Amino acid sequence: QVQPVESGGGSVQAGGSLRLSCTAPGFTSNCCGISWYRQAAGKQREWVSSISTDDRTMYADSVKSRFTISKDKAKETVYLQMNSLKPEDTAMYSCKTFGTTSWCNLGDWGQGTQVTVSS
Repeated sequence: QVQPVESGGGSVQAGGSLRLSCTAPGFTSNCCGISWYRQAAGKQREWVSSISTDDRTMYADSVKSRFTISKDKAKETVYLQMNSLKPEDTAMYSCKTFGTTSWCNLGDWGQGTQVTVSS
């Protein structure tokens, strides 16, 4: 199992962009995918996007066409490029491994990275 490390959050105005990073050593060699989640203050955590071990990408309807997930296998890092940000994207963003093995599914949550979008 691995505890990912997220980075790249910050404060931006609506319409701006940010690129989040999720570094999870071992996730490629263990054939895991990576999912991004977010949790706004007072709300439940929600799934945002995933990239599978074979590079299939999936997005929540709320972020489709604005966010792009990608991976750099050599750096063991998954990125979430967020464009056209909206105030409702404000949340703590976290990533986690997933897959068909216990190594992938029992990984810890990272500390998260805060994204704040002002109108």
